[in-house]
This record gives sequence, structure tokens and C-alpha cells, in this order.
Amino acid sequence: MGSITAENRKSLMLFSGRAFPELADEIGEVLGVPPTPTDAYDFANGEIFVRYRESVRGSDAFVVQSMTQPLNQWLVESLIMVDALKRGSAKRITVVLPFYPYARQDKKHRGREPISARLMSDLYKTAGANRILTVDLHTAQIQGFFDGPVDHLFAMDILAGYVEDRFAGRPITVVAPDSGRVRVAERWTDRLGGCPLAFIHKTRDPMKPNHVVANRVVGDVEGRVCLIVDDMIDTGGTISKAADILFDTGAADVVVAATHAVLSDPATEKLKNSRISEVVVTNTLPLPPEKRLDKITVLSIAPLIARAIREVFDDGSVTTLFGGLS
Repeated sequence: MGSITAENRKSLMLFSGRAFPELADEIGEVLGVPPTPTDAYDFANGEIFVRYRESVRGSDAFVVQSMTQPLNQWLVESLIMVDALKRGSAKRITVVLPFYPYARQDKKHRGREPISARLMSDLYKTAGANRILTVDLHTAQIQGFFDGPVDHLFAMDILAGYVEDRFAGRPITVVAPDSGRVRVAERWTDRLGGCPLAFIHKTRDPMKPNHVVANRVVGDVEGRVCLIVDDMIDTGGTISKAADILFDTGAADVVVAATHAVLSDPATEKLKNSRISEVVVTNTLPLPPEKRLDKITVLSIAPLIARAIREVFDDGSVTTLFGGLS
């Protein structure tokens, strides 16, 4: 990736929130720039305090925060971190959000509903962020919510490379868990050399969050390894039901590849009891010990984020990381 000169190192500064410092440390190791020492703590009433121990004046600052639970606490902490950098005269502030908060609230389904994904962008802009760097947004149009550059990274190459090695020589069908993910699945089929595509036709009750009814498979899955691809796994209901219907339709094996392992309860129990043989995810979110099943494989997103940070810092092209796809 190239070394960062002593002169440049002074201006690139990495900052880590408390949500998932291990990821920021790993990004820092790849970059050769450790996270800046920071004092961050909660007052008795829950208010958050942040102060950097080193001068940030004139720096190209990158704030890394993974939106894990409690999400709202880490969201506010990241906003306060940005404000501290702005008031400390940082030259440019990029918020690195491996998992973008409230991404599923990107449009109104009914009257009197918020568009919370847009609100998140407005909050970061108001706090002082100049740029957002994120991974696998739930919907690509969220990029347009932020009034400034958004670098949208894709984990597909990392996940697909693992799948290719793991299932070399076996016939694979890429499966979209619903019709809304077909376009993403099509990119996967191209990446995997033009393998077949299938999708689950399902219905979702808008009055019942996380409640899905799977109907039938559209596509060829008979005797094949079915690779379900999605941007995230939350409660695990969608992929568990998809796996059942795929096996009922003749699939030889079912594997899941997803970028964000949200794994809200009861996801771990559902995955453990499902017929899915392997779940491949990245570490955009931390996976606590109680959720680390034998069938879950975690791949690191840190090298990709570090390369993107380097491109932003050098005023290069993040698009080149994806062959011009971003």
C-alpha cells in the first residue's frame, strides 16, 4: 500500500470511538498510523465527554465508529468526536462508518414516518463532517442524503474470494433473499464467473417489523450449493426461512454471505438451529463471544477501509478499489 512519509504522517490522524476500538487499531496497523490517544467517558447522567490528547490542528482526520449496541450512544459519541475535531481546527473530517446507522429507514412507507437515514447525514454535516466513508449501504441512494462526498465501499470481493476458495469445483447458485436484492445478487453472479441466479419470492407484513413469510424459489437450485447474499443479518429470520425453502426445493447445501453481522436476538439461536452450513460475514460490527458460532466465519474489513482512507488522504480514487464500480 506504500509507506506514509514522516511529513505526511503529521497530517493524517486516526480517531477511534469506544464502540469497537479493535477495528480502528487494525486499520491503524495497516496504515501505519495508530489511533490518536483520546479521553472519552460518560458522566453520571449518561452525557458523553471527549477530548483528544494531541493537537489536531490542520489534520486530515478520520473518525472510526462502528454502530453496534447501544447504537444511539455510539452515534452521539461520534457526533461529539466530530465536533471536538472541528473546534480543534482539523482541516478535513471524514467519518468512517463501517455500518451506517438507521440505513433501513431510508424512505417513507406510510404517512407521518421519518426518513431517519437522511437525518443521520444531516447530523454529521451539522457536527462538522466533510466526508463519509461507509461499507455496503442498505440502499445506494443514501449516498445522496449527505451534502458532501460519500465513499461507498463494497465487501463483495472479500466475501466472494473466500467463497471461491471454499467451494471450488462445486456448482453454485447465488440466491437473493428477496426480489429487492436481485441487483446485488446479479453483481455476485458476475463476480463468481456467471453462475446461475435465483431469488426467494416472499411477502412482508409492513405492520410487523422483522416478520417475513417466504413463498417459493424462482431459479435453478436443484443439487447446487446455494449462496444467499445480503447486506446484513439482523434477527436471522429471512435467511433461516430462505434456507428451509431452498432445501425443500432440492438444494444440496446453503451458505450465507453478508457484510454486516447485526445478529439481534434471537439471530444466534436461529442460525445455530438452521440448516445453513456456514455464515460468512465481515467485522464491520464486533461479534461478542456469546454470538461466535462454529458456523460463522468472520473476515476482516480493515485492509479495505485502510486502503480507502489512504486514497482519500492522497486525493486518489476510491473507485479504483472496485474496478470502477463505486
